[in-house]
Amino acid sequence: MENSSFQTLLRELTNHGGSDLHLSKGFKPSIRQHGDIVTFESMSELKDIELEKLATLLLNDEQFEHLKQQRSFDLGYTSEDEERYRINIYHERGAIAFAIRWLNGQILTIEEMNLPSQLRKLPTLKDGLVLMTGATGSGKSTTLASVINTINETRPCHILTIEDPIEFVHHNKLAIVHQRELGLDVPSFADAMRGALREDPDVVLVGEMRDLETMRAALMVAETGHLVFSTLHTNDAVGVIDRMISAFPGQEQANVRAQLSTVLRTVITQRLVKNINGDGRVPINEILWVNHAVAHLIREHKPEQIRSVMETGMDVGNMTLDHAIADRIINQQISMEQGLEITERPEQLKELVNMKRNSLPRAKVR
Repeated sequence: MENSSFQTLLRELTNHGGSDLHLSKGFKPSIRQHGDIVTFESMSELKDIELEKLATLLLNDEQFEHLKQQRSFDLGYTSEDEERYRINIYHERGAIAFAIRWLNGQILTIEEMNLPSQLRKLPTLKDGLVLMTGATGSGKSTTLASVINTINETRPCHILTIEDPIEFVHHNKLAIVHQRELGLDVPSFADAMRGALREDPDVVLVGEMRDLETMRAALMVAETGHLVFSTLHTNDAVGVIDRMISAFPGQEQANVRAQLSTVLRTVITQRLVKNINGDGRVPINEILWVNHAVAHLIREHKPEQIRSVMETGMDVGNMTLDHAIADRIINQQISMEQGLEITERPEQLKELVNMKRNSLPRAKVR
């Protein structure tokens, strides 16, 4: 595939407002648009030789050798139109394939992204650990970019990001921002986190806690008075706490629970759901703010009681998944049918929606 053809495909992706572009042997190019896969029917099926040529176009000799040996390779890429992309080149059925994520560089505000107002508190935090969780493609990086941008605009501090690859480019505003990319600036998240304390940061964003060493380093950085943001792949705000603790060896888990109870500030889960009109998506967020009661339950290893604290602590900004779904239904952003597909407690969701509707102020009769 020639460079001009590749640039055309990237433009098609952005012009259609897609999030991902898929290229593979024997199939026509396809994009993910509003959560669904859409195929460009007017285009030709891709040939193996075209995809291999594209790989040699994007990779240098060392990177191409890595692809041959490890069967996959990740890289960041800037198009001729100055758009940023994350490209995963991999093998399937013996042929090269591409999954290309458009990193829409536009950094939106929390309000513009239709996120809960409780998240406005995130940029005001001074220290501790903030975990953003959700499946791939749920908008975690976009939400954290908004938070980092707000800190950049409002606080004279040093922000350090560690990403794979760099998704949103932050220019210095009131803060100084340094962004490190895996493979280009540092070999691993864990190495970058261990080096972070020597780089005088106030705020650290680590793109993903993929392994035990990165988790251990993130806890250490948060424990020493820094504000740390990171992501994990899970859809349960309470479950992520146990998942993180269980990643450590058994003999360390008691100490990790104590650490986490001290440094954890909030856990936000996020998923994107097609809106009621089908022309966009809205975020559904579960939010857990860690207060003294939650910290105690983390230390004592009583995760089942944390959800009860969430349900009774809505006034301090907590939000259960069912309450988040019900609010979107009440505001006519998603349908009841969509909500019932997401929830694990359909009957309780129906009752919650009815209760919220009944509590709405009735219009005055003229």
